[in-house]
Amino acid sequence: MKIKEIRTVLFKAPLKTPFKTALRRVDQLEDLVVVVECDDGSVGYGEGAPTPAITGETIGSMIAAIEYIKPSLLGLDMEEFDTVLQKIHNSIVKNTTAKSAIEIAFYDLRAKNLKLPLYRMLGGTQKVFKTDITISMNQIDKMVFDSLDALERGYEILKVKVGDNPQKDIQRIRAIWDAVGKKAVLRLDANQGWSAAQSVEVLQSLEKAGIMPELIEQPVKADDLAGLRYIKERVQTPLLADESVFSIKDAITLLEQHAVDYINIKLAKTAGITQALKLADIVNGFGVKCMLGCMLEGPFSVAAGAHVASAKAHIITMIDLDAVSLLSHNPVQTSVQFEESQIALSEEIGLGVSLLS
Repeated sequence: MKIKEIRTVLFKAPLKTPFKTALRRVDQLEDLVVVVECDDGSVGYGEGAPTPAITGETIGSMIAAIEYIKPSLLGLDMEEFDTVLQKIHNSIVKNTTAKSAIEIAFYDLRAKNLKLPLYRMLGGTQKVFKTDITISMNQIDKMVFDSLDALERGYEILKVKVGDNPQKDIQRIRAIWDAVGKKAVLRLDANQGWSAAQSVEVLQSLEKAGIMPELIEQPVKADDLAGLRYIKERVQTPLLADESVFSIKDAITLLEQHAVDYINIKLAKTAGITQALKLADIVNGFGVKCMLGCMLEGPFSVAAGAHVASAKAHIITMIDLDAVSLLSHNPVQTSVQFEESQIALSEEIGLGVSLLS
């Protein structure tokens, strides 16, 4: 089972509504799918979403990175799986999304070779997950409408995007809190949009009003560790680090300094499944729980995230894998069920997602 070809396919799909955060606006999903073919006819699929504002990668840079890695992999036998992984990660530094996309494809192939669903190959047993849903940053009335609509569609956890204006953010959160009552849990995500002082002002204002979100995600710039500590010392709302954590070293630094309460693991930041699994174990050693999150990705990456969440279900207790539910339709072949808030893995071998033939 030798590696015969590695190619990329541009994957596009319209969103139901524009995706808006403090960092960007996206109207259409545009990802890169990696297809790995072996000489026995088996095929593996991976995917990565370019997120220049976070990972620094574009579609063009991802294609270039994969083409750079490709020669070191062609001709290798899939039985040398550890060697394959080493080649992916040692060929080039950074480029975490590109590495993740190609690594997912090889994990898909490996699980198919072993005739196992990927989650079982990784040691998981949990098959069904409940995800939150993103409420994009908009005018207050629109965000309240979207929140109530999400409840009607069965969502119980709302991830509310804020971060462009602290005072307006307070109004947004208050309005959503008043509208949904106790029918949903609120998670806040400022996408690095506030300063440390603004974060404390917003969160203390909410807490004094009796509004207690489950967490606040990445309120300050990714490299502002002092800011995270400053916030954590002054608010009750738990802090979740996202953009601040790409590597195991990043997580250890934050946790040793008691700067955050939770860690958000994303395959696009960890350069794939291998480091995501290791990161979960390291974080668990600190007695900390994780979220398994995603970029604005398609079904290949989201399914891979669910397989990883299954493998580390005792550590990964929060799921933010709503990207597929944001698409107007799902233009791939999949045995993984994406039904609004519920994601259900199947017993199909491998990832459970493939391009339409």
